[in-house]
Amino acid sequence: MLIDLHTHSIKSDDGRAKVENYCQWIKSKGLPIDGFVLTEHRQFDLESDYSDLASKFGLVILKGSEVETEYGHVLVFGVTEDLMREFDFTSIHLPLEMVIKTCERHGAVAAPCHPGRPRVGMFAHTEDYGIPKGVRIVEIYNGGSRENEDQIAIDNAKELGYQGIGGSDSHIVSHVGRCATRFSATIEDINDLVNALNSGQFEAVSLK
Repeated sequence: MLIDLHTHSIKSDDGRAKVENYCQWIKSKGLPIDGFVLTEHRQFDLESDYSDLASKFGLVILKGSEVETEYGHVLVFGVTEDLMREFDFTSIHLPLEMVIKTCERHGAVAAPCHPGRPRVGMFAHTEDYGIPKGVRIVEIYNGGSRENEDQIAIDNAKELGYQGIGGSDSHIVSHVGRCATRFSATIEDINDLVNALNSGQFEAVSLK
């Protein structure tokens, strides 16, 4: 299965895409992805239920989050209400190592995204802060990357032994599916996704 692991809807402060419009675009353009994860900025959307849309369009629609740390932005998959009580998702100064450890303790997966990007990417900060402990997975293909940002991510991930994922980082409908992650397992819900990420049986794909 091919899942876009990094998308934003109008629930994010800078998102301009409605979830239904994502679904319509994917189907009308014949995009090869089987679904997507909504990783809204500095929050986890407990309210929205996209099961009807998922059924209508034959897509997997899951929810995650994108939080902010001293090393830059981090995707979180497998968010629970218990995890949300552990740290403030709205904070822009979360310690990355704490986020990783806390997520693992609650059965979630934390993965730094667009790590090759200046300011908001992890590798922009490793010279000052050192290599953070606990990182296993980073986003190596990002649909919004410019110039050599993805290559920086790829090179550093290879050197440090990290696995790579891909996501479009879409904020508008037409950008969904630019990058994704291919899984050998079937992904039907968030538990399947977390288990697949933990298994290591996946690869990042650029569709740009």
